[in-house]
Amino acid sequence: MTKEETLTQFLIENQARSYRLAYSLLHSREEALDAVQTAACRALERQDGLRNPGAVKTWFTRILINACNDLLRQRGRVVPFPEEGAEPGREDPEPADDSLARRVDALPPEVGTVIKLRFYEELTLKEIGEVTGQNISTVKSRLYAGLKKLRVAMEGAEQ
Repeated sequence: MTKEETLTQFLIENQARSYRLAYSLLHSREEALDAVQTAACRALERQDGLRNPGAVKTWFTRILINACNDLLRQRGRVVPFPEEGAEPGREDPEPADDSLARRVDALPPEVGTVIKLRFYEELTLKEIGEVTGQNISTVKSRLYAGLKKLRVAMEGAEQ
């Protein structure tokens, strides 16, 4: 199978996963869809940069996270205006107990991203390191620091 076939198959099979990751980072249906589309285009344009077709998951995830970060940076400069009469999107149902999800979102971005990649996307620590460009020690320290903050916050909420 060629690189192009491998990449195309991966993109088709992982549409929902890619959207879910983008939505977890951006919290906007439209921006998540834009990020996935941008990442897919970038991946197809840069498929020669995929040295190992077996690593397509981590390679594409890194592209997707970079596309999300680009949108987050743009968001800082642009003030969105809600459409008149627009209701918040309900495509993604709120979790039954969203207190944990809110607490993960409240973590510093570099810590929250590691936790989302580890538990939402089930990436290994090595894959997270490749995706984020961090060494495994940094990934571990951010993961465990984030988990500790979450545990303390959840225990405090139960009292």
